[in-house]
Amino acid sequence: MLTRHMGADSFHPDLRRAARWLPRGGIGPRTYRSIRALSSLQAKIPAKDVSVEDARPISVRVHRPASSDEPRPALLWVHGGGYVIGSAAQDDAICRHLAQSLGIVVAAAEYRLAPQHRFPVPLHDCYDALAWLTSQRDVDPARVAVGGASAGGGLAAALAVLAHQRGEVQLAFQLLSYPMLDDRTATRTDLDERQFRMWNNKANRFGWQSYTGHPPGSDKVSGLAAPARTGDLSGLPPAWIGVGTLDLFYEEDVAYATRLREAGVACELEEVPGAFHGFDSIQPKTRVTEAFRAAQVAALGAALGRD
Repeated sequence: MLTRHMGADSFHPDLRRAARWLPRGGIGPRTYRSIRALSSLQAKIPAKDVSVEDARPISVRVHRPASSDEPRPALLWVHGGGYVIGSAAQDDAICRHLAQSLGIVVAAAEYRLAPQHRFPVPLHDCYDALAWLTSQRDVDPARVAVGGASAGGGLAAALAVLAHQRGEVQLAFQLLSYPMLDDRTATRTDLDERQFRMWNNKANRFGWQSYTGHPPGSDKVSGLAAPARTGDLSGLPPAWIGVGTLDLFYEEDVAYATRLREAGVACELEEVPGAFHGFDSIQPKTRVTEAFRAAQVAALGAALGRD
């Protein structure tokens, strides 16, 4: 396992320039509404290669490759935003990349956001989107994965647990980019946050409180809300977890990967030295992001039979 290095030169060389101007934190009770309004504007921008379809009670943004007579593998993607901001449209680039690279159907869920819609509403929205996706005629229900970034990765991990518990959908894979898995991280006071970017523990506390309706660390937070609290991880689909060593979620993600392996679940852990939270979205044209994307494509392709 890589360790955190928090000195002046700790950022990955490809990311140092951006790290100089990026904020350490994210959102809070005074800012999330304005940021959410900007996300809603982005969602209204039309995209010729994307269809918005009804997966009641929510919609999904669907990326389909060229038509084929054979049902294809598929991925349900869940956007990030600390459970309180963001939209499916913000991840059009990664969804398009995965759909085109692997020739699969990718559907991004427009789940409802906290604090107006607390747990379990967003998770159930994603489950409804998953059920919709597996019912599509151009989708092979035996080769469906879930994935997401940040809070979306947390929802995708929780969705894998929920699907396993219900037994209605047999997932093939979990693709988790720096997932937000453990509310208890928000209670830590021992973290050196000087090198964090885009998401710190102040924002983390706000996100978890908004989503669960309980203070982070409360014994009322369930494993379906914070997947790191799930007691038994056995029987879950194989996983890929990617995270930077300067991400607030680094330690909880490494711990979750370790627990998956201990439970007999195959899990590939991609640790990116000197990468901060959301680095791939902030710096999409760097070599470090290209390597990260290639690792995602390789892992997902192998799991879905699209090497």
